Amino acid sequence: MADTPRMRRVSDRIQQIVASMLESRIKDPRLGFVTVTEVRVTGDLQQATVYYTVLGDEQAQRDTTAALASARGHIRSEVGKQLGLRLTPTLEFTADVVPETAADLERALREAAERDAELARIAAGATPAGDADPYRRPATDEVDEADEPADDAR
Repeated sequence: MADTPRMRRVSDRIQQIVASMLESRIKDPRLGFVTVTEVRVTGDLQQATVYYTVLGDEQAQRDTTAALASARGHIRSEVGKQLGLRLTPTLEFTADVVPETAADLERALREAAERDAELARIAAGATPAGDADPYRRPATDEVDEADEPADDAR
């Protein structure tokens, strides 16, 4: 289903509210350096998926996931107060995998460029396996019989 303008406005507003809540009002020590990257809401505005990234190692990511799970109700109540919708959407926090995917893609592109450079280096000094000119050419001293007029035509 296509995003309606209302869905985009609500998701943008939820992103702002959640980001400001995480920055100023949630005081959980397990909460790491979190960036809210995107919020997607369903067409009926009943559920919102909040995508986030965490700066740090695997342990920091696990701690942040636990902190977000414990603060979900408090964040949802604040979202409900500030949005003013009839029904407050449920919040689901999901770690965003875009940075890891981008890092994997960059690594693969770097490896491909290195292999291309190695292949170009090898090909620069290579010589053909056969003759330098692999195409057949007629000998210059041979005369093609089709070029001479036939004796019957005279």
